Amino acid sequence: MPILSKYDKQFDQLLSELEAVMDKHQAPADLRLMVLGNLATHVINHQVAPGQRQAIADKFAKVLTGSVDTRNGAH
Repeated sequence: MPILSKYDKQFDQLLSELEAVMDKHQAPADLRLMVLGNLATHVINHQVAPGQRQAIADKFAKVLTGSVDTRNGAH
């Protein structure tokens, strides 16, 4: 997913910490995705104005879909 330069340092730190927590709990991929999905939903429902939620969710889904690597063997 695209990263805005003003968040580079903070983004890297948050991503590293989230990955460490997931690793600590030995969370499999499906659990990690469920947790991240619920977190995204929580952020949208609690930090985005009601009139903008659907548009933000749609844009988020589009960006996520566009960033997925569909090549065989890609990890």
